[in-house]
Amino acid sequence: MTGEVTMKFLFASDSFKGTLSSEQIITLLDAAAKNVFPDCETMGIPVADGGEGTIDAVISVLHGSIHEVDVHGPLMEEVVSRYGETGNGAAVIEMAAASGLPMVPVDKRDPRVTTTYGTGELIKTALDRGCRDITIAIGGSATNDGGMGAMRALGIRFLDENGEALSGCGNDLARVADIDISGLHSAVKDARFTIMCDVNNPLTGPDGATYTFGKQKGGSPEILDELEQGMIHYAALIREKMGTDVDQIPGSGAAGGLGAAFCVFLKAEMKSGIETVLDLIHFDELLEGVDLVITGEGRIDWQSAFGKVPSGIGNRCRKKGIPAIAIVGGMGDKAEMIFDHGIDSIITTINGAMGLDEALERAEELYAGAAERAFRMVKAGMRLQDRS
Repeated sequence: MTGEVTMKFLFASDSFKGTLSSEQIITLLDAAAKNVFPDCETMGIPVADGGEGTIDAVISVLHGSIHEVDVHGPLMEEVVSRYGETGNGAAVIEMAAASGLPMVPVDKRDPRVTTTYGTGELIKTALDRGCRDITIAIGGSATNDGGMGAMRALGIRFLDENGEALSGCGNDLARVADIDISGLHSAVKDARFTIMCDVNNPLTGPDGATYTFGKQKGGSPEILDELEQGMIHYAALIREKMGTDVDQIPGSGAAGGLGAAFCVFLKAEMKSGIETVLDLIHFDELLEGVDLVITGEGRIDWQSAFGKVPSGIGNRCRKKGIPAIAIVGGMGDKAEMIFDHGIDSIITTINGAMGLDEALERAEELYAGAAERAFRMVKAGMRLQDRS
């Protein structure tokens, strides 16, 4: 059997943040596969879970285009951002590219003054360019503005008690008295919006946007209490003016309430990040004729079973009856939960006792070794099958 069958492998791993890109991993896997199976066929695709690297992964697989756009950052500073177009009027946007936490210096982080305005500018640009199928990844935000900033960029006006337009930052949550949607971008009604979201937090309450995510955005307990009161007021106003109880929408608290604004004003659909990415790149079609899939991420633990690349890939493979292996940098608590999601085995790159710095420095060499071991184990399994 081993001398007659040409194996076909698909490589679809997340990056190892700070060390190996998805593209580097594909190259290492390809070399290892051909060393053990000289006649094999290989195909590699970069994959992301809706977080950092999503645009690049989708654009790479679909041979789309990246567009740079001048927008406003979280503190309304002028920045150059980017989004992707995949053809046929489809666009992919990462809100972190315009309103992300790393864009705000640590000493200036304050969720009362940050805004999603730049994210709205990216959406407006895509609409102006004719895109009508827009997918938005909303992880990694610096904001807690309920999405008012983004909606303001799309033409909605949030007014105070005197009828004056508000800028749309966290401080304005408590001040908004009316919502004027008459100026909403005319293309919105003809567009479909899909939001990559892997949290179910409501807009308000102890598990809501402010108390769950506000601290990492620079909010002190006093600031968070203030913002929560504003968010409760904002939710009540949306219920009164728009007829929607946003706290009943799972994920409305994502990205500081941006999830709520997308659902209410853009009629967006919330979907798992990894599932959305796999649908965008037509992953199920790529599985046709594949004998083995190799996926992975920098560290695998219990969280990997919930909306991460290995579980997303594994579940799709299981439906097709295709075995899948995860090559990872390290294993954490309850990593074995991934076995319930279509992953047949986990192989770590670490091959001996070493510190983190050494592991990071030797990341490429260690991954190459793990890849070689993985394919040799596959070959051993094939020989066992031959004997049975």
